[in-house]
Amino acid sequence: MSVSSSVWLPYKFLFTFLYLSFWFCPQSTLQLSVSTLFLFFCTYSFLPHLNELNRSPQNQIPNYSQWDEAMMSKELKQVLIPGPLIIGAGPSGLAVAACLKKRGVPSLILEKENCMASLWNLKTYDRLRLHLPKKFCELPYMKFPSEFPAYPTKQQFISYLEDYAKSFSIEPMFGQEVRWTKYDRSMRLWQVEAKESKFLCRWLIVATGENAEPVVPEIAGISNFGGRLLHTSIYKNGADFKGSKVLVVGCGNSGMEVSLDLCNSGAQVSLVVRDKLHVLPREIFGISTFALSMWLLKWFPVSLVDGLILLCSRMILGDTGQIGIKRPEFGPLHLKNATGKTPVLDVGAVAKIRSSEVKVVCGIRRFTAKGVEFVNGEVQEFDSVILATGYRSNVASWLKEGNFFSQKDGYPKNPFPNNWKGEDGAYSVGFTRRGLYGASIDAQRVAEDIARQWKSQMKHLHLDL
Repeated sequence: MSVSSSVWLPYKFLFTFLYLSFWFCPQSTLQLSVSTLFLFFCTYSFLPHLNELNRSPQNQIPNYSQWDEAMMSKELKQVLIPGPLIIGAGPSGLAVAACLKKRGVPSLILEKENCMASLWNLKTYDRLRLHLPKKFCELPYMKFPSEFPAYPTKQQFISYLEDYAKSFSIEPMFGQEVRWTKYDRSMRLWQVEAKESKFLCRWLIVATGENAEPVVPEIAGISNFGGRLLHTSIYKNGADFKGSKVLVVGCGNSGMEVSLDLCNSGAQVSLVVRDKLHVLPREIFGISTFALSMWLLKWFPVSLVDGLILLCSRMILGDTGQIGIKRPEFGPLHLKNATGKTPVLDVGAVAKIRSSEVKVVCGIRRFTAKGVEFVNGEVQEFDSVILATGYRSNVASWLKEGNFFSQKDGYPKNPFPNNWKGEDGAYSVGFTRRGLYGASIDAQRVAEDIARQWKSQMKHLHLDL
């Protein structure tokens, strides 16, 4: 793409004007000037595309990623985005981009990795499937293929996401790790500094999700362990662990599934269970436990539904307390609503524990050179230790704004269902602790809210012209 020098005149004028304004204009005058100039810039630079948008069907909305050669030239270090800027090209980011496009609002996605859905593509084990039936994991406006099983595989889900992006002509900008983001009140714009450029936008959508980076616990002596130590974000399958003694630290869905996978691959597996937790069958009498719970909640209170689910679980899995997995005082749905902690859906690990093929052990006091010492004083040697200790949000490390997201856990301060909207045009998608279903709800709400503002802005723009 060749860009004539005349195209850059408004950009040069923009930055010259801003520089002079910051030095010579009063604050109130500066805000008015910057807002007026931003409107002029959007009109001058993007009017052809906006006019085309008004004449074209929704699938003709221009993609900002197609303009990156001009925008990212060495002559221009700051990029003005008239529409929303989305951070993260996982399911949440794709969902909100599609919902925006459905409403006639173009957007740009920044993704730090070289692919969409990097967690699924790069950091998940081979045997992974969706834990919930596919109908609860669909993104807005597109169903899973009918030939997919009720619980799609990892590769099937990735394929679905790729087809989803193609269907809505979503083209993220890859390799754009966000270093920091803050709101500039003088310009009334968000500043987003990525790898090589700074983006300016009116609307910022945080869609990096709840699983942005692995959690590695601080355990005494962990650096002294001489065996193989890895997080489940690196683990792929049990082929390399056949015949070896492996300790899995963490008993969530990942810990249970990895233990099962290792056991099926011929490893001698021990599973650390420190806390009380609910393990439920994935299905109850052929019906998804999740779907059954949602249906029952339409008619009965949480306490009664919890009791029914636990009764059925005991009939199917037996008393898990007898195999070292004690249940919490409160039911699984109550805990989910109160703390966001998700119950484990069993896919075969409980049977392996009952048969002693997977051994349940207590918490770790410290690592030794050849193994671990447990809190009960027992010492065991292990060839490998796999940390199934989960993931966390990393928003607090780059979003330099303290009113929307908590600096402690990287989640919006307001709980679901009021977690999706912050101040000054900031939004979040995928921080509901309710999986893909919650992300889809967020995406619809965010897109609808921004679309109202976008249409109002475009109306005033055309009136001014």
